[in-house]
Amino acid sequence: MQASAHFDLYGTTRETLGWIALNARKNAALNPWAVYQDPLTMDDYLDARTITSPFGLYDCDVPCDGATAFIVSSLERARDLRHKPLRIESMGAALRGRPSWDQYEDLTTMPNRDAAAQMWSRTDLKPADVQMAQLYDGFSFLAMSWLEALQLCPVGESGPFIEGGQRIAREGPLPLNTHGGQLSAGRLHGYGFLHEACVQLWGEGEARQVASNPQVAAVAAGGGNTCGCLLLTRA
Repeated sequence: MQASAHFDLYGTTRETLGWIALNARKNAALNPWAVYQDPLTMDDYLDARTITSPFGLYDCDVPCDGATAFIVSSLERARDLRHKPLRIESMGAALRGRPSWDQYEDLTTMPNRDAAAQMWSRTDLKPADVQMAQLYDGFSFLAMSWLEALQLCPVGESGPFIEGGQRIAREGPLPLNTHGGQLSAGRLHGYGFLHEACVQLWGEGEARQVASNPQVAAVAAGGGNTCGCLLLTRA
């Protein structure tokens, strides 16, 4: 419903969503752990079977078995560990308005706008400071919704922002889902995005490492009526 409302109000199309899926697959090709690594073209994407309008097969994340683990500690304690510590600069998990999947007052957006606003209220950093984004893509549209909620592009303009895939490519100004996201790497209930942000900030992405050496990452998980986000920085 949210994607359809965005289509209706802002002119989003299936091809628009396709750039999220194609970017994910391109990055997954360099991730040895990714479920889907074969090349994906726009024709492949558009020709895939419909799951529920406007989503086709490659708009939906891929189930997998896996696990992630994180150590959360004080900075003083973490300085002596094997990896250089990363800092949680700010977090947001606010939920305002109607806590519902289908009764939200503006169906083109979701409670991620509240979580993002809360996160930005807790830091001096600004959206322009974000150098990399690892954004939940349980469905392709959710990544677009997060781009707008986090103010990484204006509301209603995520479509033009991702058009052609250059801005969100690994070599672009805002690398997005550099491990392949849940659309191609596999669904770990959002934890894969936090793991990938850590890997990139440590400079351990190997073939998929972002060459710009990012210092600030936006990480988001969830969609529908529950979600959260954070800013992760090098300490």
